[in-house]
Amino acid sequence: MGITQSFGDMVAVRDVAGKYISKLGEKNDKVVVVNADLSGTSRNKGFVEEFPDRSFNVGIAEQNLVSFSAGLAHEGFMPYAFTMAPFISMRACEQCRTDVAYGHLNVRLIGNYAGYSSGVSGATHCALEDCAIMGSMARMTVLEPGDPYQICKMLEATLTWDGPVYIRSGIEAIKPIYPEEYDYQIGKAIIAREGSDGAFICSGIVVQFALEAAERLEKETGAKIRVIDMHTIKPIDEMAVIEAAKTGRVIAAQDHNIIGGLGYYAAAVIAKSGLATQFKILGCPDHFVPIATAPYLFKVNEYDTDGLVKNMKEMLKK
Repeated sequence: MGITQSFGDMVAVRDVAGKYISKLGEKNDKVVVVNADLSGTSRNKGFVEEFPDRSFNVGIAEQNLVSFSAGLAHEGFMPYAFTMAPFISMRACEQCRTDVAYGHLNVRLIGNYAGYSSGVSGATHCALEDCAIMGSMARMTVLEPGDPYQICKMLEATLTWDGPVYIRSGIEAIKPIYPEEYDYQIGKAIIAREGSDGAFICSGIVVQFALEAAERLEKETGAKIRVIDMHTIKPIDEMAVIEAAKTGRVIAAQDHNIIGGLGYYAAAVIAKSGLATQFKILGCPDHFVPIATAPYLFKVNEYDTDGLVKNMKEMLKK
């Protein structure tokens, strides 16, 4: 893959993605970057400086961002459109559906500030519905990285993936989980930790919490809990969900509204399979919350490490 950066203890996915897009530009001269006046926020100023003729700033106009990107794709380019997740999924919803998904275009929509990562800015800046919205569009692939090396792998995979892609990510600094070189495939879940007494199905920052929770659960109860990194929300890895259900205890957790996100995708697979299992969805509640920091909101909604431990312990008692 050729990642030249060595990550420290903590790094934000958007910082890595913003820098790594320059490598994609070096590999493929059809790669272009489109910004909605957020090259600083999206951390892709390096691409803009290195490839000024392949960089476009449409201003604070997300609908135009998506339609403009669709036009570039029609001309044979591969646009990576960057903005904030709530704006690309809601303000430009019709353009994502009609201009991009309907035409099955190779547009890559990159949404930062997903989930509660912009909690201090309030509900208007929190993308709590984006998976439900974008995933409902025909042939739209929905991804969520939970590791800095993974976003690099993910971006690499989009160079050859056919059709539109939406990548959501928070802005919190996270720890690397995986080595620089490992097998990554869109649509293929990663078993980040083995276990047969229960399973966490999660994505994004919650993967880190789940790994910590599984380690604590083994120390405190002896239970071995599987951690499934479902980095591809759509198309979901159905076999990974089915195998998780066979453990008898499944918690699906994502920094997203409990309705319409990863939990609903997993629940549909389990229902279709006919398997019986304890099952719970953890995530953002189905109401708007006051302004608060992301860690606080993760905690009160019980999908941080402590919350995952608590909820799995309740399942283990049954």
